Amino acid sequence: MRFWGEAYDLTVNVPDWVALERQISARLRAGEGFSLATINLDHLVKLREDARFRDAYAVQDLIVADGNPIVWMSKLARRNVELIPGSDAILPLTRMAAAQGKTIALVGSTDDTLAAAKSFLEGEVPGTRIVATVAPPMGFDPSGHSADEVLNALDAAGADIAFLALGAPKQELFAAYGRRTLPSVGFVSIGAGLDFFAGSQARAPKWVRAIAMEWLWRALSQPARLIPRYARCFRILPEEIAHAWQLRSGFKAGRPAPERD
Repeated sequence: MRFWGEAYDLTVNVPDWVALERQISARLRAGEGFSLATINLDHLVKLREDARFRDAYAVQDLIVADGNPIVWMSKLARRNVELIPGSDAILPLTRMAAAQGKTIALVGSTDDTLAAAKSFLEGEVPGTRIVATVAPPMGFDPSGHSADEVLNALDAAGADIAFLALGAPKQELFAAYGRRTLPSVGFVSIGAGLDFFAGSQARAPKWVRAIAMEWLWRALSQPARLIPRYARCFRILPEEIAHAWQLRSGFKAGRPAPERD
């Protein structure tokens, strides 16, 4: 599935869980780093507004669909992708790391949340080795001196994968910066995933997620923060649906669309 605007053009290049496992496993075996981003409507809004975010997304190695609207538009365009939320990817990637004897670092949130998430993951997945937990300070610059301090800590700890719970756009900016500095580390942007494991933030019940209404559950739980965000997301839907129709018909902005994978 492809998304584009005046200054960006990106593709969901990991279409399903099988492809994700295959690509991550291969990179871990080879000792190759990567950066994994999870595209959703909020990110598409930010891509329109933030040049730094566009630059960070342009260098992400792997992009998955995080959000039902992305999945639905992919079906409309006849370029189907599976839903792979960042928070749902944590346990599978942790299992891959444990199976290959790779180490993990947790970055973001608070010290208490990271400690609780570390305890959960180590108890849930035998063989998990979490070698660093780093809660950046307020005002954290994802590509400045404070970012260098975090990267130095990851390097000193020998981390192979870093789960980034910094929120967008900071986690994607940090992943892009870290990818250049520590090319053997895998940076995975996961949003609030660690908070769910730690119990510091509640996730929507499974039945709510099953009917694709997690966004409404979250909006009602944090209305002041999330209702304006979702309103901005809804505003871009008509344009994104039009893009999906263009892909379905084989054209993008007047030019032939690329062949399907």
